[in-house]
Amino acid sequence: MSQGTVEGERIALHDHAGESAVEHGLRHGHVEDETLESDTATQLESRWKRTSVLVGSAVLQLPIWGFAMSYGVFQEYYFTNWTLQGSRDLTGIIGTTANGVTYLSMPFLFALFTRRLAHRRQTAAMCGALLTALSFLLSSLSTHVWHLVATQGVMAAFGSALMYSPTTLSLGEWYSTSNRALAYGVTLSCKNIVGSASPFLLRVLLDRYGFRMALRVLTAIVAVTSIPAVFLIPTHPSSVSPNAFRTRKIPWEFLKHRTFYVYSVAIILQSSGYGIPQTYLNTYASEVTMLSQTSATLLLTLFNIPGIMSSSFFGYLSDNKRYPMSATTVTAISAVSSALSAFLFWGLTSPGSMALLVLFSVTFGFFAGGYSATWGGVINEMASEAVKHNEAIDTGMVYGLLNGARGIGYVVGGLAGVPLLSAGSNGAIGNFGYGTTYGPLIIFTGLSSVFGGWGLLWKWKRLV
Repeated sequence: MSQGTVEGERIALHDHAGESAVEHGLRHGHVEDETLESDTATQLESRWKRTSVLVGSAVLQLPIWGFAMSYGVFQEYYFTNWTLQGSRDLTGIIGTTANGVTYLSMPFLFALFTRRLAHRRQTAAMCGALLTALSFLLSSLSTHVWHLVATQGVMAAFGSALMYSPTTLSLGEWYSTSNRALAYGVTLSCKNIVGSASPFLLRVLLDRYGFRMALRVLTAIVAVTSIPAVFLIPTHPSSVSPNAFRTRKIPWEFLKHRTFYVYSVAIILQSSGYGIPQTYLNTYASEVTMLSQTSATLLLTLFNIPGIMSSSFFGYLSDNKRYPMSATTVTAISAVSSALSAFLFWGLTSPGSMALLVLFSVTFGFFAGGYSATWGGVINEMASEAVKHNEAIDTGMVYGLLNGARGIGYVVGGLAGVPLLSAGSNGAIGNFGYGTTYGPLIIFTGLSSVFGGWGLLWKWKRLV
């Protein structure tokens, strides 16, 4: 073979290699473009699902909390239009019992749907919606006071918890990497929108049609709003994958740390007082300040409206990166401010005067209504503590247990309310709120609220 022939073959091979390299580069670039397009599509799909979950969670606040946050309207109606058998005084425990059953069910439901039955979350939420609707329908047929307690205070409350727990777990998972506290805050703001609008809606229904037809309309509202909302909240893929089902278990290491118990006690104390105004503010306005039914309903609305802003506000404080604040500081701001509102505004309200009662509703509603939005910061703090100790933590389970602590507080407040009201009726003196039959309730509300921020004192003692 001649030298020229060899050189020609080398040139041909070189040219072929060059062409192959170019073709490879074009193909590689095409693969990169496809990968980029796939990543973009995945991000858009994830963003849409996150938005869908947030919207669904927001809409669900109506069927879950509409009745519980507006029960004071029913309480006042029952007192002035009592037609059932049994003592009407027992209706005072329905509102706090409903909140207590709802929150006390959450730790068990959160544990159940965190891993083992994660793939059944939407089914469970749908069952909760149907149970809640059925409970209000049965309640409209009540003939004895215990029927109201069973249907409104227990059945409807458990149905609400069955809607809330699995859907809130999904919300926390879809927002697990960023803005978790803010997502909780936005959802809680929608809860307060519901609490602001529902009293007037229920008041109109009660005045025009009576409590039986009002409850039937409420049945329809629950069914129409809850069913579509549940479908908007898919379970996060990480919780339904075969590997997650087989290998992942709920880590309980956080129970070994004092931080969890400090915040749990604070939540119990704050919640025991928070439910008091929700239950008795309407009757206080009618009996003590002699306000009309419309004005009394307006107070309950003013109580809930500030929570629309405060939930997002306290959620932002808990997630704020520019001016970071500890969870204990944020909870203390909410707790101390709401306590001052109870002591200075509700306690000093004089019979026949509405100004201070309005001021109490707005300020207490803002600071106490935003307290649960601080839990995002609490969970973030506990997650950081788990990282420091090289431990795993399931934030959804922690959130469920914090809700359970809130339920204990509601039950304590409900059980304490009746004897405190009786004590006030036996020794009421003076012209201010402290001197009325509601005086002990006012003091209890203020004291329990301020102790809701005792975590700051605990941290200060550790630093000293």
